[in-house]
Amino acid sequence: MLMSFSGLAIVAAVAFLVPLTLGFFPRVRVPSVVVEIAMGIVIGPFGLGWVTMDPPIRVLSIIGMAALLFLSGMEIEYERLRGRTLSLSLLGFAISLVLGIAIAFGLQAASLIYTPLFVALILAATAVGLVIPILKDAGEISTDFGQIVVAGSSIADFGTVILLALFFSREAASATSQLVLLGAFGAIAVTIVFAAFRIGRAKPVTAVLFRLQATTAQIRVRGAMMLLIALVAVAQRFGLEVILAAFIAGSILTIIDRDAEATHPQFRQKLEGVGFGVFVPVFFVASGIQYNLGALLASRAALIQVPLYLVALLVIRGLPALLYRPIIGTRRSIAAGLLQATTLGFVVAGVQMGVELKLIDAATSAALVASALLSVLIFPFAAAMVLKGAAPLAAVAEPRSEDGTAR
Repeated sequence: MLMSFSGLAIVAAVAFLVPLTLGFFPRVRVPSVVVEIAMGIVIGPFGLGWVTMDPPIRVLSIIGMAALLFLSGMEIEYERLRGRTLSLSLLGFAISLVLGIAIAFGLQAASLIYTPLFVALILAATAVGLVIPILKDAGEISTDFGQIVVAGSSIADFGTVILLALFFSREAASATSQLVLLGAFGAIAVTIVFAAFRIGRAKPVTAVLFRLQATTAQIRVRGAMMLLIALVAVAQRFGLEVILAAFIAGSILTIIDRDAEATHPQFRQKLEGVGFGVFVPVFFVASGIQYNLGALLASRAALIQVPLYLVALLVIRGLPALLYRPIIGTRRSIAAGLLQATTLGFVVAGVQMGVELKLIDAATSAALVASALLSVLIFPFAAAMVLKGAAPLAAVAEPRSEDGTAR
């Protein structure tokens, strides 16, 4: 059977032209991913009908989703998760879960959803990959404000991924069996970490990695891709989801790759180049192609859910940010809440999983994605407006290793 790449060519053209076009209008503060999803809707079955989810697009989309979660896992700075910052982040996430479950059961009582726990977990996540660039652009990434927002967002992302894997698995029939599967997968992940540490510290291995990292072998990039694909394969074998394996793979790489700035400073840039330059845009455009606009427009209940989910995001992730007030003040606590309520990639990946497992219907899926798109358009802009009137904060000292060098 001859495989056609015409649809993928259109997707690639959209992925290229969207950021290029936005680059001509720097004052237009619309994230590229939002436009990519919107253009996917335009060229998809519910728009012009130019493209459908054929095998090439579907495969690259799955890889793109894995790459997105992999890179999100790499954003977690574990050395920052300590002391009062860690305590407040964990408490904030716990409050988010309680609020999310309460709101989700309210939506179930109104006959809008039928799996409240799944929806609660989807609404409890934060787009840490979107939040970090915003903080960097604002010059806040190294302040108490920036670090507590990054910590809170990281805990939320990590916690929701783990809880989704625990409660919603393709294979396990009970919470106990799901916990066993997750524990087995975790044991494998820990084994990989220890093995990588031991191998990576061997001088002959270190020398070869250093010699091959800038050649056509690109050995570190290949190793990262091997780690990602291997964990995805193991997770699939255990009946767990791709989003868990990909996120854990990125987290493992962050843990074992401690000397990146000293020996291979371009490694992360290369991975981001592969991810955001090749696979992730296909995932977002394909998400638009699959977006069921008809289900959203045909259902009054679905349309009502969009503003409800948007407000729910602000309540679930925004209110816990008031815990930060003693450290960063009122205005920055409000800004932190707005940034923590910003989400997209995890929602898009999560609802696809939910539809496949029949946990949510097409209308709810469309409403959740629509609310996430609106959160990206509204909340970061509102946070920037709040921060304009806030007094500057001092930068937090960089964590240092035993030899005194910054990590």
